[in-house]
Amino acid sequence: MKVQTAVMTGINRRQFSLLLAGALTAPSLLAQPLASGPADESVWLLASAASDSQQQHWLVISDTEGTLHLRHRLPARAHHVAGHPSQPWVAVVAKRPGAFIDVMDYRSQALVKRIEPAPGRLFYGHALFSNDGRWLIATESTVPEGAGRISLRDAHNGFQRVAEFSSGGTGPHELLLNHAGDEIIVANGGIRTQGRLKLNLDSMQPSLAYLKLATGEISEQRMLPPGQHQLSIRHLDLSPDGTVVIAMQYEGDPTDTQPLVALHRRGGELQPLSAPEAINRQMTQYCGSVRIDSSGKIAAISAPRGNLITFWDIEQAAYLSSLEVRDGCGLAATSTPGEFIASSGNGRVYWLYPREGVREPLMQDMRLDRLAWDNHLCAFQAV
Repeated sequence: MKVQTAVMTGINRRQFSLLLAGALTAPSLLAQPLASGPADESVWLLASAASDSQQQHWLVISDTEGTLHLRHRLPARAHHVAGHPSQPWVAVVAKRPGAFIDVMDYRSQALVKRIEPAPGRLFYGHALFSNDGRWLIATESTVPEGAGRISLRDAHNGFQRVAEFSSGGTGPHELLLNHAGDEIIVANGGIRTQGRLKLNLDSMQPSLAYLKLATGEISEQRMLPPGQHQLSIRHLDLSPDGTVVIAMQYEGDPTDTQPLVALHRRGGELQPLSAPEAINRQMTQYCGSVRIDSSGKIAAISAPRGNLITFWDIEQAAYLSSLEVRDGCGLAATSTPGEFIASSGNGRVYWLYPREGVREPLMQDMRLDRLAWDNHLCAFQAV
């Protein structure tokens, strides 16, 4: 079964309301028996890292029927969750720069493996499974040099590290597989760090790189013009026609006006997109996540510091509209064209309808201080 990180088939509002109620409800619910037995192919899982009011950190997974499948305590704050295509596993990755990836079995509740980086390495926020489920592929960085690396670990052999190659730059963050599954697409943010301290903002060189999965060979790499070299390429999504939508974060003068969204089509240059001046200012030089709708025509890009979700026409390479969502960052697309879900750092979750300009809460009051969603929302089919 193919993992879906953006499209959730078969979800309706009532089901998703039950889902969030199950994930965010009082601890007594967490003691109830969890689902077991063979997977229902109509059931989809949603997963996110989260933090509670005591600054404890969790991986939370629930399904589209409202059943809580997992609430797993994490050693530190996490960033991204990836689903395995054929095993009931998810990999949750520490916030960059981080020192763990927890692989959890959401059916048995067991910790399959806590992966630590190799000596002289740190994880950089994102990972994914290969299409056949054999390899766990993660972005990493060397310490202290800060060279970007891509690691492959064997899911059939205790997640032993079996290969490593250059990411093609510094500060790799989100990565994707192309539709054939034989190339890795990497967002090299360009920033060398020491902890969270940024060391090279004057000389940073972000890039978008396409790497052969089998060899690590760079088949194509694109950089922004010199005047935009402080636009850190951070998050990505891939449309059905192969267009990469890019969300960026600007590390230059706070008074500068720079585009924060770009497109790339193979063989061409990076194509920055402009938003109206007022919207661009409200985005506060920071994009947090990107997802493409089920039609492949609309991209949603979050700007959590500006309390804004923006929407973009991929075919026309143009800004469409925006909706305000306080601290909204995590995004997923439903099976309905032009429809998205956004999670926020204040515990709220919304349906978003960019064509209609409508934002609809999933429940009457989703603001629960017990749990706040982290940067990304992952949707995948139960196995």
